[in-house]
Amino acid sequence: MTEVTSVLFGREDIRRRVEELGRAITGDYAGQMPVLISILKGGSVFLADLIREIPVPLEVHFMAISRYGDAEESLGRVQILLDLDVDLTGRNVLLVEDIVDTGLTLSYLLSVLRARGAATLEVCTLLDKSVRRIAPLAVRYVGFNCPDRFVVGYGLDFAELYRNLPDILAVEDLRALREEPDVLVPLLTG
Repeated sequence: MTEVTSVLFGREDIRRRVEELGRAITGDYAGQMPVLISILKGGSVFLADLIREIPVPLEVHFMAISRYGDAEESLGRVQILLDLDVDLTGRNVLLVEDIVDTGLTLSYLLSVLRARGAATLEVCTLLDKSVRRIAPLAVRYVGFNCPDRFVVGYGLDFAELYRNLPDILAVEDLRALREEPDVLVPLLTG
């Protein structure tokens, strides 16, 4: 890759794991019409691939929150910027996340969604950085356990860049990336 990053999860490993998650979710939601909710922007890439692996009728909705600002990690402070326009009362809800870190943001979102009367509420995350967990959470579907590293690609960004990388990269030198954000541009072209 570069001296700044290394491949943590390659595109083929991601593809296979998304297929496996899709099969598990399909089995668990057979005969139901789940409501999948993703948090913009990071979860959108994972969600797009995941729903193609779930051959059951489902709805997709989005929320947008401010949780990081310019920071690289969640501090648990959440403001809902885009809310749902669907009634969740009695519905089976699956919250689809790109990454679960401290769990503070997710805990807040789960409390908001529970208060809206969902019959069931589960979480599916591509990456679970459980080593940083502060809030106790049950994550039903986990793509990969993620080490305590800053990651980019496959929906995860650095300063809104590199969500479109097909692999998930561990940033080895965050200072170098901050000083020269364009250093990863060559990876976008293959």
